[in-house]
Amino acid sequence: MDKKRGRQPYKSRTEKDALRWSAKLDRHRVLHNRIKNAAPDILSSDNFQHTKSHIQHGNMTVNAHCQNVAKYSLIIRDKLHIRCNEKELIRGALLHDYFLYDWHDKDHISPRKLHGFYHPGIALKNASKEYDLTKREQEIIKKHMWPLTVVPPTCREAWIVTFADKWCSLLETFHIHKGHGAKKDDGMDAAV
Repeated sequence: MDKKRGRQPYKSRTEKDALRWSAKLDRHRVLHNRIKNAAPDILSSDNFQHTKSHIQHGNMTVNAHCQNVAKYSLIIRDKLHIRCNEKELIRGALLHDYFLYDWHDKDHISPRKLHGFYHPGIALKNASKEYDLTKREQEIIKKHMWPLTVVPPTCREAWIVTFADKWCSLLETFHIHKGHGAKKDDGMDAAV
């Protein structure tokens, strides 16, 4: 035991642990590349980059949340062998929370407590202005908050994103997935 700090000394990684972490990193890189290849225009857009300045759940930004939803949507699709359009799945997942405002701000027009009901329509309106959305992408954005949206999703892609969004929201709210906080306008991270 380290007497200065009152804790066990650093235990070196076993070869098995190193291989496990290496495989996990490789899987993450593959998922990230699939997302990057399906939606380079979205990932590089000014408005999508601006979502780094708004918190979604816990201290996770909207930007990081949407990328996590895209990643988990691919994982669900792959693990369950669900046949669907991967490009539309990814693009819909990235744009599902494209509401472009801080929903925690009390001065915002829509009542804060009703954000869950209204933001899918706002996100769809914003995304439609900036991108040519397919019917499936529109469906994903519009119905990802089911059952709050009342009408359930009608395509596989929308169901997958709906479940991935719920899962990511749960992990973020209980701080199992931790973000780095929102970026201020001057580019500095804000502690939240």
